[in-house]
Amino acid sequence: MSLLGPVQFTPVAVLFDMDGLMIESERALLQCWRETADELGMQFEDSLWLSFVGQSDRACHELLRAYLDEDRLQALLQGCRTRYDAHVEAGLPLKPGLLELLALLDRRGVPRAVVTSTRRERAMQKLELCGLLPHFVTVVTGSDVVHSKPAPDIYLLAAERLGVAPEHCVVLEDSVPGVRAALAAGMTPIQVPDLVVPDDTARALGHRIVDSLVQARTLIEPALR
Repeated sequence: MSLLGPVQFTPVAVLFDMDGLMIESERALLQCWRETADELGMQFEDSLWLSFVGQSDRACHELLRAYLDEDRLQALLQGCRTRYDAHVEAGLPLKPGLLELLALLDRRGVPRAVVTSTRRERAMQKLELCGLLPHFVTVVTGSDVVHSKPAPDIYLLAAERLGVAPEHCVVLEDSVPGVRAALAAGMTPIQVPDLVVPDDTARALGHRIVDSLVQARTLIEPALR
């Protein structure tokens, strides 16, 4: 991964994506899509499931409508939802380095927000079960905006709720749509890729890319007062 050096300004707020960034959930969801499709006799390449990373539920459903009629789509969605519910209720692990980074930001008095394309009910369920809600001032979800990532709306709303100018926000993201949203909002993204490795087009965006939240902390900590 490319490491472009520490953040060059003092962050006033840090905004966190959720799935694949803080919570180890994308692999479980990929498994649910695969198993449900196989059960229903549907043949899809993994590239379709991976294209869902960072997208809202609405966007994912529209992608599937290119392949399925409404009855088959609803059967796939319901089956996947049932499987994924079991994973969520059983408890999804946190990404390495997350709690240490949150503790650092807490000590330095840096406010945090969760900014996720996931619908609100599901996002709050995950954050509560993972014990993450107390670490954040606000949670902004795909249910709160008309246009989710890669549009900037969701990040601009988070900055507004925190009372922080967008240019003073650092964003932590795993997906390229999330990085594009942060850049469009005028923020400074640091990408920690999960399932999808950034290609040359993604790298051309010029943002920082690191291997882990541990590395992300090494970029942020020197910039904090």
